[in-house]
Amino acid sequence: MSARPPYPRRSRTRACAAAGAALALAVGGCAFGEPTPDVAGKPPSFPTPSVSATGGGTDQQVAATVLATGLRVPWGVAFLPDGGALVTERDTAKILKVGPESDTDGLKVTVVQTLDEVDAAGEGGLMGIAVSPRYADDRTVFVYYSTSRDNRVAKLTLGGEPTPIVTGIPLSGIHNGGRLAFGPDGFLYATTGDASHRGLSQDRASLGGKILRMTTDGKPAPGNPFGNSLVWSLGHRNVQGIAWDAGKRLYATEFGQSTWDEINRIEPGKNYGWPDVEGHGTDSRFVNPLVVWRTGEASCSGAAIVGPLLVAACLRGQRLWLTELTANGGVLGQPRALLTNEYGRLRTAVAAPDGSLWITTSNHDARGRPTATDDRIIRLVFAGAAAGKS
Repeated sequence: MSARPPYPRRSRTRACAAAGAALALAVGGCAFGEPTPDVAGKPPSFPTPSVSATGGGTDQQVAATVLATGLRVPWGVAFLPDGGALVTERDTAKILKVGPESDTDGLKVTVVQTLDEVDAAGEGGLMGIAVSPRYADDRTVFVYYSTSRDNRVAKLTLGGEPTPIVTGIPLSGIHNGGRLAFGPDGFLYATTGDASHRGLSQDRASLGGKILRMTTDGKPAPGNPFGNSLVWSLGHRNVQGIAWDAGKRLYATEFGQSTWDEINRIEPGKNYGWPDVEGHGTDSRFVNPLVVWRTGEASCSGAAIVGPLLVAACLRGQRLWLTELTANGGVLGQPRALLTNEYGRLRTAVAAPDGSLWITTSNHDARGRPTATDDRIIRLVFAGAAAGKS
C-alpha cells in the first residue's frame, strides 16, 4: 500500500536555498560538479542543487541537492532497479520509497508499509535495509530491526510480512549495530553492537559486537572463518557503516567509547580489539584502525565509497569525513571534513547507482536540533565519479 507521509513536507527548493553559504572542500585530485547526461537515456529529474561552489586554487566544487524533507530518523537506504530508493525510518518503523518519480517538491515520497513487530525503544528500531541482487526475479528485501526481545534480520516482499532469518542478536537501549549490505561476493553482511555488554565482542559464540556474513536464508556463508558460524570479524563495539572498494576490500566505521572513533579495514577472522583496545594499541592479537578521530568530531555511522574516497557520515561531529584510499587499501594523506554543521547530525551515506552520494540527517533522534525541514535526504554530486550515468 502506498500513501503520503502523515507529516508535512516542505518545498525542496526552499529547503535548498536555506542551506546558505557555499561549501569549500580541499581534497587533492578530486573534482565536484554537475552530473553528466545519462548515457542510457534521460536522467532522473532532481531538484536544483542548493550549492555549487569553487574552493581555493584547486578548482574543486561540490553540488548538494535536498531530495526529501520532513522524514523521521531515516536510517537505511537501498536502491531498487527502477532507480528509486527504499528508506527505513528507525522510530516510526516505516519503509518509504523515494523516487524515481518527481512531484512539485522534487522526488516523490510514499509509505510502502509499517513493520508491526518493531520496537523502537532507545537506539533500536527499524534500521538497515538491503535489496536482493536478484530483486528483478525474487522481489526480496532484507531488513534489520529491534523487537522487544532481540535484534534480528528478516526478509520480505514489499507489503508482506517479514520472515526472520537471523534472531537472537543482542538487544539494548544502545549499541545495536544495524547496517545491512550485500557484498561483491553476493552474500549479505550485517553489523551488530555489543548491546552495552562489553564482553560479548570477544565471545565468538555471541552475535554481539560482530560483522556477520550470511546467505539469503540466514545461514553461515561458505568460507566464513569460524566454520559453521555467522561471524566474519569480531572485537567491535558498535559498527553502523560498511562499504567495499573497487578491489572488493571491506571497510567499517566504528563508534568508540569516549576517546577514539575508527575506520577499520575488515578481514575475515580478524579481531578489532574492543573492549581491550580503543583506537591504536600494541597487542598483536588485534588489528589497528586505518584512521582514528576524537569522538567529538566524528561518531560516524554510515559509510560509502565513491571513486577513491571513503565517506563517513558523522552524528556528533555533524560532518562528513572524506578519506582517500590507495590502490592497495591504505590511506593517502589526511582525511578532510565536508558539510561541517551544515545539516546537523548525519546518519547514512550510500553510493547511488548513478555515481552520486546520498546522505541522511538524524536530527529527530532525540540528540539533534531539528529544523522545520528535518529530517532530510541530501544528494552530493561527485563529477569525478561520473555522477548521472547509469
